[in-house]
Amino acid sequence: MGKWTPTDYNPDDFANRRHIGPSPAEMAAMLKVVGAETLEELIGQTVPASIRQAEALDWPALSEAALLQRMREVAAKNKVMTSLIGQGYYGTVTPPAIQRNILENPAWYTAYTPYQPEIAQGRLEALLNFQTMVADLTGLPVANASLLDEATAAAEAMAMAQRAAKSKARAFFVSENLHPQTVAVIETRAAPLGIEIIRGSSCDPSQVFGAIFQYPGTFGEVRDYTAEIAALHAAGAVAIMATDLLALCVLKEPGAMGADIAVGSAQRFGVPMGYGGPHAGFMACRDEMKRAMPGRIVGVSIDAKGNRAYRLSLQTREQHIRREKATSNVCTAQALLAVMASFYAVFHGPVGLRAIAQRVHLNAVTLADALRAAGAEVQPEAFFDTITVRVGVGQAGILAAARHRGINLRQVGRDRVGISVDETTDAGVIARVLDAFGISDPAAPAQAPAIPEALIRESDYLTHPVFHMNRAESEMMRYMRRLSDRDLALDRAMIPLGSCTMKLNAAAEMMPITWPEFGALHPFAPEDQAAGYHEVFADLTEKLCQITGYDAFSLQPNSGAQGEYAGLLTIAAYHKARGEDRDICLIPVSAHGTNPASAQMAGMKVVVVKSAPNGDIDLEDFADKAAKAGNRLAAVMITYPSTHGVFEDTLREVCRITHEHGGQVYIDGANMNALVGLVKPGEIGGDVSHLNLHKTFAIPHGGGGPGMGPIGVKAHLAPFLPADPRTGSGAVSAAPWGSASILLISWAYILMMGGAGLTQATRVAILNANYVASRLAGAYPVLFMGNRGRVAHECILDMRPFQEHGVTVDDIAKRLIDNGFHAPTMSWPVAGTLMVEPTESETKAEIDRLITAFLAIRDEITEIAEGRIGAEASPLRHAPHTVEDLVADWDRAYSREQGCFPPGAFRVDKYWPPVGRVDNAYGDRNLVCTCPPVADYAEAAE
Repeated sequence: MGKWTPTDYNPDDFANRRHIGPSPAEMAAMLKVVGAETLEELIGQTVPASIRQAEALDWPALSEAALLQRMREVAAKNKVMTSLIGQGYYGTVTPPAIQRNILENPAWYTAYTPYQPEIAQGRLEALLNFQTMVADLTGLPVANASLLDEATAAAEAMAMAQRAAKSKARAFFVSENLHPQTVAVIETRAAPLGIEIIRGSSCDPSQVFGAIFQYPGTFGEVRDYTAEIAALHAAGAVAIMATDLLALCVLKEPGAMGADIAVGSAQRFGVPMGYGGPHAGFMACRDEMKRAMPGRIVGVSIDAKGNRAYRLSLQTREQHIRREKATSNVCTAQALLAVMASFYAVFHGPVGLRAIAQRVHLNAVTLADALRAAGAEVQPEAFFDTITVRVGVGQAGILAAARHRGINLRQVGRDRVGISVDETTDAGVIARVLDAFGISDPAAPAQAPAIPEALIRESDYLTHPVFHMNRAESEMMRYMRRLSDRDLALDRAMIPLGSCTMKLNAAAEMMPITWPEFGALHPFAPEDQAAGYHEVFADLTEKLCQITGYDAFSLQPNSGAQGEYAGLLTIAAYHKARGEDRDICLIPVSAHGTNPASAQMAGMKVVVVKSAPNGDIDLEDFADKAAKAGNRLAAVMITYPSTHGVFEDTLREVCRITHEHGGQVYIDGANMNALVGLVKPGEIGGDVSHLNLHKTFAIPHGGGGPGMGPIGVKAHLAPFLPADPRTGSGAVSAAPWGSASILLISWAYILMMGGAGLTQATRVAILNANYVASRLAGAYPVLFMGNRGRVAHECILDMRPFQEHGVTVDDIAKRLIDNGFHAPTMSWPVAGTLMVEPTESETKAEIDRLITAFLAIRDEITEIAEGRIGAEASPLRHAPHTVEDLVADWDRAYSREQGCFPPGAFRVDKYWPPVGRVDNAYGDRNLVCTCPPVADYAEAAE
C-alpha cells in the first residue's frame, strides 16, 4: 500500500473521543500511578465480584450526525398544533436573544447550584431578579428562587400553611377552580400526612388550616377573594392563591387581597411548553412566613471588603437540619428556567409585559364577543385569557373541527369546550377557532376589557432599574454576558463535586430541545400528536431497564428528591394493597438529607442506622433495627456506592435482611455513575431506585436545575408507580411525563455512547477518582477506601487535621477559586471534608491542574504549620483574591504573585471572582431577598 497507512482512529466515536476525557495513552499513565496493569484490573479491585452484572450493555453507538438525523426523524412524528388548552400551559415567544444567550449558552446551562457564592454572582443576580419579579407581581414581599412546577409549589404551600397556621384543624380546602393536575399532586402529598382534602366552591374556615384558590380559575373566572381570605384569617387559617404572572400584569394582585402565599408557574414568561417542562414554579409569601418557605432564597449580603454580594440565604437547607422532621425535601430548583423567565421580564420591562397581557386579554374578549354574537353561551363574565363555551352534544364535533384546523381546545366535562388564548394568538388563530364553531364572520377587535373595575391592577410593579434598562438587543446581550462572566461554570473549568457528577453536557444532546417539534407541544395535547415523544419514552425506558435491571420505569418525577418521594410512595402503596401496615424506614446516618425528609413526606417513621468506622453500614446495628421493626418494616434507603465513595461488600446482606422481614430496598441512584455497565441495582436486591438524569445521564445542572429523577421498579411494584395527573391522585408532578423535553438529552447521551461507551465511561470515572486519591494521598488523608484500598467514582479528602493550625475547610474551598476551580462538595457527608468527583469527562491535563492546586494549597498549610506565616495573614484566609485586591495597596505577608496567580491558575485566561469572601452571617442577620432599592446603589457609588 506504499505510503498509505490505515488508521484505527474514528473521529465519529463520540464516547471515546468526545465524552470520555483521557486518551488511551493518558489512561495508561494514570493506571501506572494507581498501580494497576489494566483498567479491568482496577475495576476488579474496586467493584465486588459478587455484584458484577453478567451481561454487557450491547446496543451500538450513534455518531453525532447520526443522532441528530435520528432526532429529526423522531421530531417529525410529533404534530405541532396551536394548543389553546390552557390549564397552566401556554404558547409563549422566547426572545431569540434569550434562547441564544441563556438557554443555548453553556455558561448558563453547565453551572452548578450557587453554594459557592463568590463564583456564582451572575446567576445569583439573575435569580434575585426572578424573586423580585415574582414578589412584585404577586404583591407579596418574599419569593424563593423557584420550585419544580405549579402543582408541586401548591403542595409545598399546603405543607407550609399547616406549619404556619394558628388553626389546629387537620383539613385543607381545595377550590373547584384549581387546575386538575394541581389537585392531583396536592392529594398525593396530603394522604401520607393525614391531611383531609375538602373540595368545593366554598369552605367553612373553622374546619381548615388553609385553603387554596386559583386566580384566574382553571375555567377562566376572575373574582376578588378578599372576603374569603379575611374569613380564613379570622379562623387562624392560611390563604394560598395559585395565580398567573402574566394575568397579574393587569389584575389586582393576591397580596392586595390579603393572601398569605402565592404559587404558580413562570412558564409563559418565555419558556417553551416542552410537553410538560421544565418550567420554573414560583412561591411568594408574607414576610413573617419566609423562614418556613421551602427551596432556595437568594439574598443580599456583603463581602470581606463590605461590597454588596449575593448568596443563598438561610443556606443550610431545611432537610439537612431537620431530616425526618423536615416538611420539604426540595433540593433541585428550576434555576435555568427561572433565569430565562427573569430575563423575559428584563427584556420586556413592566410596560412591555402589560402590553402583552392587555393584548392577550383583548384577544380573549374578541373571541368571546364573536361567539356570543353568534348565539353561543360563553362563561364566565369576568376573565383574563380563558373562556368556556357550552356546546352540548356538539362537543366532540367541535373539538375535532378545531383539530382539523390545527388547533387543540380543552374538553370540559361533557358539554363544554375551554379556550385559552396566549401571547402567540393572533387574528388568524381567532378566525380558525371561530371557523371550528361554524362562524365565518370576521371578529371585530375588542376595545373594552372583561375585567371588573375593582379587579384592574392599580399598583406599580418592576420599578427596579434592572427592569428599565435600554432594551436595545446590544444592551440586553451585554447584560447577559456580564452576568455569565461573573460565574464559574463547566465551560471554564472542572467542577469536581462529589455526589453531583458534573460531566460533559454535549452540544449535540442539547440541540433538539429548542426545536419546535419538541418545544411547542402542550402536555395535555392528544397523544397521537406526540408520537415522536412516546417513541423516545419507550426506547429510553427500555434502555434504562437494561442498565438498571428493573422491569418498569416512571418518567414523571422531575427531580432526584421527587424520585425518592415517588419511590417511597410506590413502596407504601404496595404494602397497603397487601393489607400490611408497614411504616418504618431504615436509613443510614450517612444518607442524603433528602432521604429522611422524603420518608417523612411518604408517611414513614425514620430509624437511623449507624455507620461502621470504615464508612460502611453497621451490619449488626442494621440487623438489630430490622428485627425490632419486624412486620412494620416498610423500606430501607441505601446509596450505592455509599455516600462515602466506597463499594460496600455488605449490600447483598442488607437486601437479604430487609426482604426477610418483608421490607423493600430503595437504592438511591445518586451514584449511578459508578454502576452503569458494571452493576445493575435491580439484580442485586434493589426493588426501586431513582436515577438522577441530571447527574449520570448528562442533563445539565443549569445553575441548580432542571433535573429529572425517574424511578425504576421490579415488576411487583410496577402497578403502584405514579399516576397520570389528569386522572386523579397518585401523581407527583403536574405533567404526565415530568419535564419531558429534557428527557431528550439523556436519550441522546445513551444513544451516542452506546452500551460499550456507557460502560467505559463508568470505568474511566473510577480510574479518574482513584488517580486523584493516589496523587493526593500523601498530602491529604483519604477518609474512606474499600477493602482493597480503592475508592469508587469519588473520594473524600479529610481537611480536619488542619484545624489545629487555624485552617478551615472553607479556607481551602475559597483558595481553590484562586486556582480557577469550583470547590468539591464541602463538609458532606462528613463535616470538615471535601468530596472530589472528577467524572469521566475530564482530561488528564485538567485533573493534573486540580492536583497541582491541591498540592500548592497543602504547601501553604505547611507554611502555617511551621510558623512561617500566621493563618490569619496567609493567602488561605484572604481567599478568594479579586482584581480589586491585585490593584490595591499591597501590605500582605505574601506576594501579589502568590495570592493572585497560585499554581494551577491560568495566567492569560485567569478567572477573577467579582467579589471577595462573602459574609454569610451578615446576610442572615440582614435578610434582603429582592433587588435592593435604588438608594442603596447610590450609596454604594459614593
